[in-house]
Amino acid sequence: MAESLTEDDRKINIKRRGNALGIGFFEILFRLFGLRGAYGFLYFVCLHYLLFDRMAVRTGLAYVEKRFRGESKVRQYLHVYRLFLNQGRHLIDRYVVTRKPELFDYQVRGYEQFQSLVKDASHGIILLTAHVGNWQVGLNFLGRLGKKVYLVMRPEDNPAVRDTLKVGDHIEIISPEQYLGGVLEIMEVLEEGHVVSMMGDRSYTFDTVNVPFLGAEAHFPFGAFSIAAAAGCPVVVLLAQKESDREYVVDMSNVIYPRYTKDGDKKSQLRQWVGEYAAILETFVKKFPYQCFMFHNVWSKQKEPVNDNR
Repeated sequence: MAESLTEDDRKINIKRRGNALGIGFFEILFRLFGLRGAYGFLYFVCLHYLLFDRMAVRTGLAYVEKRFRGESKVRQYLHVYRLFLNQGRHLIDRYVVTRKPELFDYQVRGYEQFQSLVKDASHGIILLTAHVGNWQVGLNFLGRLGKKVYLVMRPEDNPAVRDTLKVGDHIEIISPEQYLGGVLEIMEVLEEGHVVSMMGDRSYTFDTVNVPFLGAEAHFPFGAFSIAAAAGCPVVVLLAQKESDREYVVDMSNVIYPRYTKDGDKKSQLRQWVGEYAAILETFVKKFPYQCFMFHNVWSKQKEPVNDNR
């Protein structure tokens, strides 16, 4: 049975997972020994979380039990450990890419199509991300190409993470905790033809629909698709998988065009678009099982704390 934590409890747990001293230590490791040196120390840090952070383990198991069905508890915990290690590497990359972006090489899929959409879109574009791969690296890549993005993101609960892992100068923040979940501001920005980035695996203030994901019914928010249908803009799914220490593949080739039709009710149409998105994520995590950092039980309707500082 899931533990019941308040929002204050969740923020306290997140603050405990990172502080200025710890982040500064990894910064020193990177400067002295490079990426591999910083990565190496993660084995000890992640083992600590595996042994002592029950909430982190539980939220990781929610995914592992679906992705690696039928495996023993011991193997499931090993999978969670690998998830922690890979999340740590992605967080280090997020720090490094804001300081020395030239250290990483990028392959890009679907960029010409994205450029065409940006050029032709009179009502903006919704860039839909998720806690799979390294969405921050993907957004940073857009910054290198001169693309300004309005990112819908709740304020960082951990002050050390907030001060150290900053988003790029090309990104403006829209908080989903403001009036109507920031929808009014989002619609205004889209009307001006800008790019708005939203999370597709976090409900925040938006309602959800049930769609298949990894062999079971999961709850994904439909807010991005509802807004896109109202604004008449496309939804571009942004994925960025880590191929090696210094190589990422940024994929913008998956585009969904939400448009309401007279056939069927709106909820059914929203479910169809969300289902397409969930299928794209499922394909990704089947290929890259240790780059899924949802750390939230999307298969449970019960409100649970989210183990996330990303």
